[in-house]
Amino acid sequence: MNMKRFGNIAFAASSLVAIAALLGNAAGASDVKALSPAADTKDGTNWQNYGRTYDDDHFSPLTQVNDANIGQLGLVWSYDLDTFDSFTAPLEVDGVLYFAVGDAVVHAMDARTGKLLWKYDPEVWKVAGKKMRAGWGQRGIAFDHGKVFTGTRDGRLIAIDAKTGKLLWSQMTVDPNDDAYISGPPWVFNNKVIIGFGGGDYGPVRGYVTSYDQTTGKQAWRFYTVPGDPKKGFEDEAQAMAAKTWTGEWWKWGGGGNVWHAMNYDPKYNRIYLGTGNGFPWNQKIRSPGGGDNLFVASIVALDADTGKYVWHYQANPGNTWDYNNNMDIQLADLTIDGKVRSVILHAPKNGFFYVIDRETGKLISADKFAHVNWADHIDLETGRPVENPAARYEDGKPFVLFPSTVGAHAVSSMSFSPKTGLTYIPAIDMPTVVSDPPDMKNWKYREGMFFNPGVGPIPADIKLPTPTSALLAYDPVKQKAAWQVPQSGQANGGTIATAGNLVFQGLGSGDFVAYAADSGKRLWSYPVQNGILGNAITYTVRGRQYVTVITGWRRNGPTTPQWDYRQQKRRVLTFAIGGKATLPPAIFTEEPIVDDPAFAIDSAKAAVGEAIVTQSCRICHGTVLRPGGGAPDLRKSAIPLDAEAFQSVVRDGALMQRGMPSFAEFTPAELEGLRHYIRQRARADLAATTRVSGPTIPGS
Repeated sequence: MNMKRFGNIAFAASSLVAIAALLGNAAGASDVKALSPAADTKDGTNWQNYGRTYDDDHFSPLTQVNDANIGQLGLVWSYDLDTFDSFTAPLEVDGVLYFAVGDAVVHAMDARTGKLLWKYDPEVWKVAGKKMRAGWGQRGIAFDHGKVFTGTRDGRLIAIDAKTGKLLWSQMTVDPNDDAYISGPPWVFNNKVIIGFGGGDYGPVRGYVTSYDQTTGKQAWRFYTVPGDPKKGFEDEAQAMAAKTWTGEWWKWGGGGNVWHAMNYDPKYNRIYLGTGNGFPWNQKIRSPGGGDNLFVASIVALDADTGKYVWHYQANPGNTWDYNNNMDIQLADLTIDGKVRSVILHAPKNGFFYVIDRETGKLISADKFAHVNWADHIDLETGRPVENPAARYEDGKPFVLFPSTVGAHAVSSMSFSPKTGLTYIPAIDMPTVVSDPPDMKNWKYREGMFFNPGVGPIPADIKLPTPTSALLAYDPVKQKAAWQVPQSGQANGGTIATAGNLVFQGLGSGDFVAYAADSGKRLWSYPVQNGILGNAITYTVRGRQYVTVITGWRRNGPTTPQWDYRQQKRRVLTFAIGGKATLPPAIFTEEPIVDDPAFAIDSAKAAVGEAIVTQSCRICHGTVLRPGGGAPDLRKSAIPLDAEAFQSVVRDGALMQRGMPSFAEFTPAELEGLRHYIRQRARADLAATTRVSGPTIPGS
């Protein structure tokens, strides 16, 4: 292996719900083909991979629906989902839709009619334990050779027969007792399936990916994304090289570097590309106190697809200390740059820079800002390293107002790339945060049990941040500049897809499913879907007719995000086509009031205990200040916290595990009481505020 360095580039028995209608009853479904995603790259008939093809560009060559007739696009059918989470992207193969919602409950449906064919429930809630606390549902699945693959929150990778819905095999891919969990899609290639996992925000996990044989489920190879304890020896030369970039006893913190979402397979070079996550904890001064690049966190890593051996890496954020990670889309394209066709990776991660990287060598070709960035001035193209703003590392106890925030300038919602226009379409976010060391960093310890443990301090009360905004950004990767952008409401919106019909489809938090002109950004069509959308749509053909399908569902909290009520959300599968005449039932939203009991006397000391717990755990679903944005019930409006016995039943005893609410069996009576007091404190503060402000807060009401 050639370890020559160039800057920061190195070369070298679950339950099966039986449905009477079998797959054979679906139009075109009687013959599920053993296709590989690479087999459908030209005509666009199927949407078989997360990003349609191995290019992962979320682009379709279909033109039946186009900018001239988009006004005739109408609803063909809808299907209501019984789930607590539907931030997901479907697939379509030979007339059948496949998707997973909630805790990896996989559905198969007739794409033309919306008829449910089968449903498979891995019953995650029965076995996940503390991993239920990760708070995220399923973002996507994979299909290959007549099999559907999905990961589960508890860490299993399972294979399901695409025709019958029967379980074929299941493999536990992580330690059941650690803080690792799965929310992202598996990726398929060469009769193998590969999966990573998350966990680097919660506890001391060491990142890796594992490849399995699609037929047998037998492990093929594993690659670690950060080095382990040197005393135990290194798995390969890449780990030995990476260890030189860490300081202190990093392995006691696990390291992080988790591949929780983005990967890709490159048939041209027979390589797997990994997008790696942040270190654990976020704050480098804790995990690697002497500094260092901390390979391979915040990187793209190329591996040989047959062996899993390291080939090259590019690290976007050496010594990452801001939760900037590279788990966003890794798209493959051939671009003409300086008169030469280059095979490249297109990548717009959290940190606000757009990267164009040579796929053969890993060498950075270009990088520039696509968003408001203040942590670095620019990327040095000679070394590939960012030229950082020294203040961004919040040294000497000085808080730093950071752009982009740890949410990112581009989060996990998909971007798309159109070879026809040469533009990428990014759901961009302009949002700051404040980073600082924790009050007693020298003695900082993480709380065990899968709690949120970033290793940074709270936002000082005297720092006022600007209001977050968002936009649909069309970005030219060759010119490294924006072609156009459309300002949007809220701080985040859904993923995008592009088509050869000069269209970009995107779901918005406002409850609109929208089509824009890909060349200009002009809004051409919209449909009120009665809910926010975070996942991306897909488009495909069945019997010569082009369909567009999207799944509605919303879970974002923040000062400008729409507040779709968790219990009233219209989580649905919606399918459109030219000439569609179906309609949705009228949307009836009730503005639920904040509840209170005047006899409940708030103890501020107890409320402070509850606020700390919310910050460490509850905020991911219930919101930082208990404004959940759709990810969980609004506790200010729930009567359960008013009843100590009922509250204990849900929070400590796990009465609602099946609906996604984890159990916190270790909470003491004092902690439970603290939560109750903080919920009342927030409820009364917001109740007082709402008496001075009129108007509905539920979009569509």
